[in-house]
Formats: sequence, C-alpha cells, structure tokens
Amino acid sequence: MSSSGSSDGLTREELAWEFVELFDELSVDHVNEMLAKNVPLETLRFIGAYTEDFADVHELGERTRKSLPNLMVFGYLLKVLEERLLDDEPS
Repeated sequence: MSSSGSSDGLTREELAWEFVELFDELSVDHVNEMLAKNVPLETLRFIGAYTEDFADVHELGERTRKSLPNLMVFGYLLKVLEERLLDDEPS
C-alpha cells in the first residue's frame, strides 16, 4: 500500500481513522489484551522511557506528557497493522 493507497485498498489516513473508531469501541480489558498480543514489553518500556526524555527536553506540559506514550503506542500499532495488511496483499 502506498502513502496514497490503492484503488482497492484503504489509504493510510482511512486505515488510521478505521483503527481509531475500532480502538474507541474497545473496553480497557480488550485494549490491554490487544497490547499484550501486539506490542512487546520491551517496546512499551522503550516508549515510556523515550517519551519521558522527550517531554523533559522539550519541556512539555503535564497534559501532553501524559498523552505522549499513548500516541506513540497508537502509532506503533498502526504501523504493525499496516505491515500485516501489506503481507496479506496478493503479489
């Protein structure tokens, strides 16, 4: 899938919005299960440490600081989903 998408697939933006809508419908337990199945613990630790350092360096406010790890995990999950979809495309 290219950044503009294909004629019979979703664009990256459409994929992201579909994912957001699905993610929004999940219970906390389902979100935790999905994270456990798709994001290695080491990756979660890295994201936590990285976002703390990033927030410190850029002097981010508390609200943004708290949201940053979730945004990075969300981006990671989108990338994983995109890669899996690409693997499923016929050659």
